[in-house]
Amino acid sequence: MRSDGVLPATMRAAAIDAFGGPEKLAVREVVVPAVAAHEVLVRVDTAGVGTWDAKARRGEWSDGHEHFPMVLGADGSGTIATLGEGVRGLQLGDAVYGYAYGDAKGGFYAEYVVLSAEHVAPMPRSLDFREAGGIGVTGLTALAGIDDALNVRDGETILVHGATGGVGPMAVQFAKRRGARVLATANGGEGRELLRSLGVDEVIDTHYDDVLTVARRFAPAGVDALLALAGGPALERAIAAVREGGRIAYPNGVPIPDGVAAQAFDGVPNPAAFARLNALIDAQPIQVPIAAIYSLDDAAEAHRRLERGHVRGKIVLVADATEDVVEKVA
Repeated sequence: MRSDGVLPATMRAAAIDAFGGPEKLAVREVVVPAVAAHEVLVRVDTAGVGTWDAKARRGEWSDGHEHFPMVLGADGSGTIATLGEGVRGLQLGDAVYGYAYGDAKGGFYAEYVVLSAEHVAPMPRSLDFREAGGIGVTGLTALAGIDDALNVRDGETILVHGATGGVGPMAVQFAKRRGARVLATANGGEGRELLRSLGVDEVIDTHYDDVLTVARRFAPAGVDALLALAGGPALERAIAAVREGGRIAYPNGVPIPDGVAAQAFDGVPNPAAFARLNALIDAQPIQVPIAAIYSLDDAAEAHRRLERGHVRGKIVLVADATEDVVEKVA
């Protein structure tokens, strides 16, 4: 095992002692996790904040074997501080991003995080730490949806429903890279503007527009594919817009109406998936909309903002307590 210097025995982390609301999140002093073979210790710069973190905080995915205090944070970015035995392809000091959901050693809401070396990858060259900190889950999920579940091809039409959250902005950009005509739903004017800035061909504002009416105008024979990133009544109208023989896919956890033939999927962190994602981003830089930036001390406030809904892009946390500028966006 090799480290880039003397590491502290303890660290600051935003953790919970019991499941519950955002008020359960607080900064605590916890032990820096030990690094085993084939693992790395990452000195965290930025942690992503996603709906999956809120579900973990509430205990929705509890299996009864959790250990408290539980450090949240499924994805983030930082630099390699320690390399476990047997790690290849990574060096001390490398700028990396990763996906650590469900790791018993804790998540990215901390100054340090331990991950399997297979769950971390070099940061894409065009991204900074803030941007890379927000794409571990969303980037891999979007790529799995567009390429693997839907196999979007050049010249096809795709409807991305619920496109202004964390996964949607990545998905619409990846679909455009595959040569698709992209129709996407937003909820309000800021969402419309965001999607247009990402190259979406036509935006449906679900505040005012009927999804099926606009989709039929966009693709009279029906859209070839639907990526469902949100549920609700508008999703049923989006499903009706899919042509006969078209494809529907959704990340696990999105409520799909009974009887609908659709493929569930997840973004799975592994070297091959990270390599595909990096190649796509390095070939042509993407936009990573950052909706809000909070300090680690304000993790509970970040979760409150997340649960108010209508987040345009990704919320992130900054791990460094000495960070001078932290932007809180309403």
